[in-house]
Amino acid sequence: MCNWYSVIETAKANGLDPYAYLCHVLTERPIYEAEKKDIEDLLPWNVELK
Repeated sequence: MCNWYSVIETAKANGLDPYAYLCHVLTERPIYEAEKKDIEDLLPWNVELK
């Protein structure tokens, strides 16, 4: 539970809507892993949500 709180607070600190960010990460992560992309691109400071 503490890990999710940390992710949510980090998203907020980077100006992201926590719900939108979590939806984005949980949708994109399997794609990134399947395509062997660098998941650091999914960190809050690297994400720009529309």
